[in-house]
Amino acid sequence: MEELETLLNRRWILKSEDKKLYYQIRDAAGDLRPFLTEKLGCHLIENSTLVKLEKIPAQPESFMGIEEFHSIDEYVFFCILLMFLEDRDAEEQFILSQLTEYISTSSPDAPVEWTLYSNRRKLVRVLRYAVAQGILRISDGSDEGFMNEYEGEVLYENTGASRYFMRSFPSDITNYQKPEDFADRGWYEMDEDRGLIRRHRVYNRILFSPGMYRESGSAEDFEYLKYYHRRLREDLEKNFDCQVQIFKGSVFFIPGEDCRIGHTFPENNTLSDAVMLTCGLIRERIGQGDWQVRADETVHIEELEWESLLLEVKKRYSRGFSKAFRLMSGKEFVEKVSAEMERWTFIRSDQEQHRKVILPSAGRITAHYPGGFTGEEDPADAGNHPVKKRKSGRKASSVSGAESSDLQQEEKQEDKPGEEMQISLFETQEYSS
Repeated sequence: MEELETLLNRRWILKSEDKKLYYQIRDAAGDLRPFLTEKLGCHLIENSTLVKLEKIPAQPESFMGIEEFHSIDEYVFFCILLMFLEDRDAEEQFILSQLTEYISTSSPDAPVEWTLYSNRRKLVRVLRYAVAQGILRISDGSDEGFMNEYEGEVLYENTGASRYFMRSFPSDITNYQKPEDFADRGWYEMDEDRGLIRRHRVYNRILFSPGMYRESGSAEDFEYLKYYHRRLREDLEKNFDCQVQIFKGSVFFIPGEDCRIGHTFPENNTLSDAVMLTCGLIRERIGQGDWQVRADETVHIEELEWESLLLEVKKRYSRGFSKAFRLMSGKEFVEKVSAEMERWTFIRSDQEQHRKVILPSAGRITAHYPGGFTGEEDPADAGNHPVKKRKSGRKASSVSGAESSDLQQEEKQEDKPGEEMQISLFETQEYSS
């Protein structure tokens, strides 16, 4: 359903920016609300300013932050900006110096020194994000002037949308002591693992994350799937062009060609190539018996083993990479590929044990170059790419397939439900349908 996918993909639909879509969503709200509230547990906000689906993740992931922000200071500036706008009416204007003065006096630490270019750059990044989200409009001036000189001015207009950016909390957040306190969704008298909240949590984790894993979250979530997997699959496949694949240790939402939810993996770049090649090498190590798979479909290895694996990927396949990746140092390559694999939940870092946890999705995808590929970089042939591109419509991880840049992808095909499948890191069995 187009309206449902729009609500899931966008933070909100502002009436001032897209009046046609705004009314289209409001007209469809009556049909959408049962699924959104009863299954996902998400609140649909409708008013004269916007339509918004509050998408609160049951389990926060590292990729769920604001990608435009690069430091904690920017989150602090943004929160203070929301406080600043709270007391201002929609369409009310203000100049940048009013905001900078407010931030300086409201900062939890020492007053912000705006003569420092780094602080001005952070604030400009926050303001540009607010403009892109429709929270602010620039009425006059340019933030480039402030970036270069702290006395530069810009005239902004408050759209009124800022009041709906933050979720409403059921209690005073000044009493919260740890991040987990924010996960409380207000279900005080209900058994969290057996009431409605469990259903909401399961649907939420499947839709809002690349994969749902037994090794993280509540064990009761997979107990729910044991009894209600058929209903869940019907609900999701009725509302989306997708397949829901359920295994003993993992669940994946696989979008079809007509499903437009979120981002897709792989992308048409070398970083995705390196991730898929790494997954292929992981399968190779497991197949050789070098690494053992646990009952929850995960593999735990030392940090040094992980770094060695990625360096082997770079050494073995460097000729197939773009120039930037061919010239990249081993340390930078390890950092970039590790960060991307954590972002897509192929792996997880165990900081306390100094280990990498390889998650089930890493066993669901592999890639290789065509026959005749010689592997390591030949200095005399550094500018030539050894393979041709081809289209692939196959699915990868929990998201839809895209064009595979210079790689031939493979994924083990699913057998009939109830039969054993070599689809994850080891033979596993799907719940019967």
